[in-house]
Amino acid sequence: MTSSQTAGRVPPFGAGSFGQGGEFQGGSFKESRFPQDDPFGLRARAGQAKGGQGLAGSTPEQVMARLDLLAHVLDSAILLPGNRRIGLDAIVGLIPVIGDAITTAISSYIVWEARRLGAPRWLLARMAANVAIDGVVGAVPLVGDLFDAAFKANRRNVALLRRHLERSGALKPSVIDVTATRID
Repeated sequence: MTSSQTAGRVPPFGAGSFGQGGEFQGGSFKESRFPQDDPFGLRARAGQAKGGQGLAGSTPEQVMARLDLLAHVLDSAILLPGNRRIGLDAIVGLIPVIGDAITTAISSYIVWEARRLGAPRWLLARMAANVAIDGVVGAVPLVGDLFDAAFKANRRNVALLRRHLERSGALKPSVIDVTATRID
């Protein structure tokens, strides 16, 4: 259908859209976006996310990828001389009181995602204990900052969650356990 054929049938802005066969379909302002206004379908995904599913289309693999990245940034993103790694958790923890509160809140997001993925209560309690230990001991000046650099609670929590999801079948194993046999 060309633009000259649709010239008389174009609705006012936001009043509707054209369907597959070029027929006009009326609708509300929010529903009636022309496809070129949203080429990646982000508005449709945002509408699905409001239904309580978190990020729309989030599979356990996608959630774990996000959590792996967050844990890496918080616990081991920066390489120090001597081949030691620290993350933003140790650096932001240098700010008295507020720094540890901020990193504890960010670390709690991993526990929240684990709850959303259906982790059992015992696992959530263990993950929350890791976050609490990291937050409480990290609040102690100097000693806490060294502890933050060594403890890596976020990496531990992501590993716990990954192991649970792999055992429950919600996630494909990242490492396959096999025994090598030498054939001579």
